[in-house]
Amino acid sequence: MQLPPRHCALTPLLWFLLAILLSPAARAQDRTQARSMVMTRFGIVAAEQPLACQIGTRILAQGGNAIDAAVAVNAALGVFAPMANGMGGDMFAIVYEAKTGKLYGLNASGWAPAGLTPELLKSKGLKAMPQSGIHSVTVPGAVDGWDKLLRRFGRKKLSDLLEPAIRYAEDGFPVTEIFSSYWVESKRKLLGDTNAAGTFLLQGRAPRPGEIFRNPDLAWSLKQVARQGRKAFYEGEIAKRILATSQQLGGTMNAEDLAKFSSVWVEPISTTYHEWTVYEMPPNGQGIGALVMLNLMERFPLADFGAGSATAFHVMIEAKKLAYADVLRYVCDPNINKVPVPGLLSKQYARERAGLIDLAKANCAIEPGQPPSMGTDTTYFCVVDSEGNMVSYIQSNYNSFGSGVVAGGTGFALQNRGGLFSLDPASPNVLAGRKRPLHTIIPALMTSGNVRIAFGIMGGWNQAQAHAQFVSDIVDYHMNIQAALEAPRFTKQTFSGCDVELESRVPDAVRAELIGKGHQLQMRGAFSSAVGGGQAVLRDFATGINYGASDPRKDGAAMPER
Repeated sequence: MQLPPRHCALTPLLWFLLAILLSPAARAQDRTQARSMVMTRFGIVAAEQPLACQIGTRILAQGGNAIDAAVAVNAALGVFAPMANGMGGDMFAIVYEAKTGKLYGLNASGWAPAGLTPELLKSKGLKAMPQSGIHSVTVPGAVDGWDKLLRRFGRKKLSDLLEPAIRYAEDGFPVTEIFSSYWVESKRKLLGDTNAAGTFLLQGRAPRPGEIFRNPDLAWSLKQVARQGRKAFYEGEIAKRILATSQQLGGTMNAEDLAKFSSVWVEPISTTYHEWTVYEMPPNGQGIGALVMLNLMERFPLADFGAGSATAFHVMIEAKKLAYADVLRYVCDPNINKVPVPGLLSKQYARERAGLIDLAKANCAIEPGQPPSMGTDTTYFCVVDSEGNMVSYIQSNYNSFGSGVVAGGTGFALQNRGGLFSLDPASPNVLAGRKRPLHTIIPALMTSGNVRIAFGIMGGWNQAQAHAQFVSDIVDYHMNIQAALEAPRFTKQTFSGCDVELESRVPDAVRAELIGKGHQLQMRGAFSSAVGGGQAVLRDFATGINYGASDPRKDGAAMPER
């Protein structure tokens, strides 16, 4: 049975239900979707590590809500995936509160030490921001983010939520396949720091798949936070160890940089894409890039072009170039420099910029626009509980194991998020003390009628472009959330040129047509980590049913509470 054409008068909810109920039944014997969605009337945790999912569902079963489960999952993922996230990194979250129907954004991205300035780095002979080492370290925001989330929405004690992570850090766990491969790729970086090598390597090598890994130092740090809350991290014994290591390595971080830091509540920004509203976090994050892309994509009949067609890929690739040129030009810490958010999200601006997309030819030299003046390694997961509260949550060290620096005895890597600053004085993202850098990690949420979808796709600069592709798969091609996560994706990690990376599942005829338009293709594997891995949960408030999906590009799962 075929779905009716899109111009039929069906609500977005009916479109979604038809995609779930009719299409899979008709194609049960030959579907391209590898996994089915998880469905339940109770909560779901979707994360990139099954043990972390299990921890989250237990919190839900014990009376915790989605926010409680999210904090517990994040703490556990810092144990299971220390290269990707942990207490040494930043986090962002979008919370949907069911009882009020309101969205809340939390920006827990840290600022640069007050003494870290362009002049200091240039005096050391540096011409660009370092991507590792102590001068790439910014204040970690995750622990303060836990505190803010739980104070506003939580039902459980922080100590109870950290207990599973502490237990796994002490007793150990078998390292999963994909995380083991990430560990291997980071071996050289870890060997560059005595504390990092001692914490994360086993006799100088990365742990193998299935090998037990323990981190007693991280258990100690988690216990400090469990007993004393955020104060342990920003003013207590953990802070002292961070500062001692920074001083030893010639860093500039001081006690006030840590003690005065606070994450901030922000209003999510949004745009409409056909019948859906898509929400992202405001700058300093790159989420606005996904919204700009969607505004551009909306100017073209992607549904008519067909899912996975060369023309659809071409439009999205060209939209990515235009959107990211603006992200790189304008996005920064809005507390320091004004970001023209309304102008960038203007439908009129999208109409003008979309005129630069030639359906016959790739543009290899994109410049940022003039919006009108108007009033690499990351962990994403999402949770929905039985009441309909939802959390779209992302946390990261930036590059694998962040800066490569581990403060003695703490058990976690300090992030290298400072590497995203610029030393160009003309850039709005120029390094300055107590300033937040342009950020890559972004959670998202989309809504239409009674349907809410919390989603995210990991992978550095890949994220905004992957978000836009996911939304298109849901809206233009009526895929369910699992099929949309599995669909072949492209990624372009550069900001100029016509290079683009494409998964090998894209047919030869489509590749040939893209090459004919001027795209320089770099082919990746069938399910490539280059295009990121994601998770999604959906709540249908009309029926009270929750749905969960997990990307096969990761080790994870979507796990029901019961």
